[in-house]
Amino acid sequence: MAEIIKEYSNGEVTIVWKPALCIHSRICWQNSDSLPEVFNPSEKPWIKPHGAPTTRIMEQVKRCPSGALSYFLNPDKEATSLSTSQSENARVEILPNGPLLVHGTINLKDKSGEVSEKAGVTAFCRCGQSANKPFCDGSHLATQFQDA
Repeated sequence: MAEIIKEYSNGEVTIVWKPALCIHSRICWQNSDSLPEVFNPSEKPWIKPHGAPTTRIMEQVKRCPSGALSYFLNPDKEATSLSTSQSENARVEILPNGPLLVHGTINLKDKSGEVSEKAGVTAFCRCGQSANKPFCDGSHLATQFQDA
């Protein structure tokens, strides 16, 4: 089955949404610094790129922990890396009752010893319930995971 990719543009920036990658962290619309005027899952379409200035939209999209949201500036049409350039050090953030986020470029060695490079934001499971370990798939929401 083909991957679903949706694009929403305000003329200056195009927001790209890949629903299969979304872990439903709600960072885009529910946190104190979110943009509910742009991202509102109770409306269709759920992304309204005219709801905020382009720079603010780009800042918010950079916070997406799964990479489901990205953007490109028009007319460049080249996807823009959203979080951290490769020259910066990685930064680790623990979301309350949610995943461990690593911002930046990292080399990840899996259990078989194979190394892969991950860039942008990588979300790691902390609840132990993800079907896509070591990555977060949003299972912490259904299990109501709570920090100890």
